[in-house]
Amino acid sequence: MSHIETDLIHSGKSFNKTHAIVPPIYQTATYYAADNAEEYMAAATEARHPHFYHRHGNPVSSQTAELIAKLEGTEAALLTATGMAAISTAVLSVVKAGDHVVAQQSHYSAARVLLKELLPQFGVEVSYADQCDNASFEKAIKDNTTLIYLETPSNPNLSITDLSFVGALAKEKEITTICDNTFASPINQRPGDFGIDIIVHSATKYLGGHSDLTAGVICGTEEAVNKAWKKLLTLGGALAPFDAWLLLRGLRTLAMRVRQINENALQLAQWFERHPLIKRVAYCGLPSHPQHELAKQQMKGFTGMLCVEVDGEDEQQQFQCAQKVLNDLDIFANAASLGGVESLVVHPASMWGLHHSNEQKLKAGINDGMLRISVGVEHIDDLIADFEQALAKI
Repeated sequence: MSHIETDLIHSGKSFNKTHAIVPPIYQTATYYAADNAEEYMAAATEARHPHFYHRHGNPVSSQTAELIAKLEGTEAALLTATGMAAISTAVLSVVKAGDHVVAQQSHYSAARVLLKELLPQFGVEVSYADQCDNASFEKAIKDNTTLIYLETPSNPNLSITDLSFVGALAKEKEITTICDNTFASPINQRPGDFGIDIIVHSATKYLGGHSDLTAGVICGTEEAVNKAWKKLLTLGGALAPFDAWLLLRGLRTLAMRVRQINENALQLAQWFERHPLIKRVAYCGLPSHPQHELAKQQMKGFTGMLCVEVDGEDEQQQFQCAQKVLNDLDIFANAASLGGVESLVVHPASMWGLHHSNEQKLKAGINDGMLRISVGVEHIDDLIADFEQALAKI
């Protein structure tokens, strides 16, 4: 059995029918000119055929999907145009009118809109559990619950869901589980190892790793992925050929990037804990994180994502200090997204303000003094120095 670093370079090669080391970009909408009607019918009806029509699949997408499925330890995977295309397609392939979904209090903001606004429009009820309390999931389940939707670590507050507990509970109740694994990446965590049925990613983030593409991925059994593929044919969120190629290229260095990012994030989090102007640090790799022991049980590494809360006499002063720090940072860019080679920082209360009420932000653990940090691969001394000079100007 090969190691993950080797798989990242060599998995999925059967879809590259050329002799090129790097597969070509198949920049075409129609891939297949059949020799006869029987061949055409077979290609048109085969799920995820790599040489039929772009919305069905293409060779580089198939190669990339096979690689990601191997990373997550699942039978199959399906690429989509964005992370939200992956999340919405996966969810809609499971639920129907009259069903009930159990979700968490803390989710990526766009996923929260899907759960709060879109699903109820189609007769799907959604209840919310405290992901830090296993009993909360049990209490939220109803007779018509068909899906438990998870995200761990959660965006942005880095709360951890007990995957083994939820996986076993859902199996007992015959409920499908979906977990967003974007914050962790399959290098740090594989939800399928703990009984989770379907894993989704915004591949824009760690999997791509260079902030130059948008993509999503759905991983699971052949049956689950084929159901999602049929739904995707209607929803239309197919990944473009060039973006599939960029994603495959980015995956080559995933293990190296994530190792460096994990190391940087831990050292930066430890430095923040010692700084007098930082009120709180949320990083699941720190012993001070309330779920650190659980994180150690289900994660191999602790991600490059962390949150800090800038100190202040009241929330208004915290907000002003957080904005001041944002404006004075040089290396850390104040920009959306995460998981790239470059370090980024955002103010979650501002980002989430469009989609969340004040009450919802508080339930999700978001306050006005919080900064969400995506640590990159720069030298750790430079990253610390950047925050040191910015905090000194408060």
